[in-house]
Amino acid sequence: MIPQELKTEYPFASNYLLLNKDRLHYIDQGESLIPGEAMLMLHGNPTWSFFYRKLATYFSSKSKRVIVPDHLGCGLSDKPQDYDYTLNNHILNIESLVKDLGLTKITLVLHDWGGAIGMGFATRHPELISKIIVMNTAAFKSLEIPFRINILRNPVGEWFIRTFNGFAGPATTMAVTKKLPSVVKKGYLLPYDSFQSRIATAKFVRDIPMNDAHPTYKTLSDIEEKLKTLKVPVLILWGEKDFCFTMNFQKKWLDFFPHAKVKTYKDAGHYLLEDKNSEVINEIENFIANS
Repeated sequence: MIPQELKTEYPFASNYLLLNKDRLHYIDQGESLIPGEAMLMLHGNPTWSFFYRKLATYFSSKSKRVIVPDHLGCGLSDKPQDYDYTLNNHILNIESLVKDLGLTKITLVLHDWGGAIGMGFATRHPELISKIIVMNTAAFKSLEIPFRINILRNPVGEWFIRTFNGFAGPATTMAVTKKLPSVVKKGYLLPYDSFQSRIATAKFVRDIPMNDAHPTYKTLSDIEEKLKTLKVPVLILWGEKDFCFTMNFQKKWLDFFPHAKVKTYKDAGHYLLEDKNSEVINEIENFIANS
């Protein structure tokens, strides 16, 4: 339930897809003139569909259908305590959502873990993808990981995240260069207010594969191997002050998509849409119109 004070920031109706016994929440705004066409925006950790609220409002007013799910365990989706929170399962959930909604011409908008999830979907279903927009994310293996995140990839780290909101909480200051308004900060933290509700924010961290013994390593490797097979227009937008997805990740994307259009922002952090929302909207709108 969205409290009244957040309705101005997040005014969307809720939709749910039943996945076995769990509900996946998603926003479905606007209508496209072309059947099956939609912008599918995938968030990362520790955000939720709230991250894309301004993009959803803007593009749905411009004859675009905008779909923004909350990954299971995140946002307004159910947060089962016995679920296997892995990259592969998140990809399977997006497959189920796309099939249920009948989407056939998708513009992917990806951030953080949404990059791996979205590219996992795209490499399995390239015929459904028309354009891709990536923001401060990765869908390939890397040994570059901040110490402050790496130390949380264990049972003690999971306990800390779930007990003290030790991931979503710090992100509201560490992931931006501009101070978030109090109502926006409340919006980001709204779904993560208890030990039980923070399960996915902890499991996402533990699912980062740093070696081939990790169960998600093969899933990510398969995605990486197939990235170059995606022959669609790509736009790369990047906050240069991201402490996690540094400029090294941005440059790595160009190994896979050397003809991508690139725009970086020197004074923006990981939550690019908070630091440079209007500029990002302009870039995306121009990209969609001219590619």
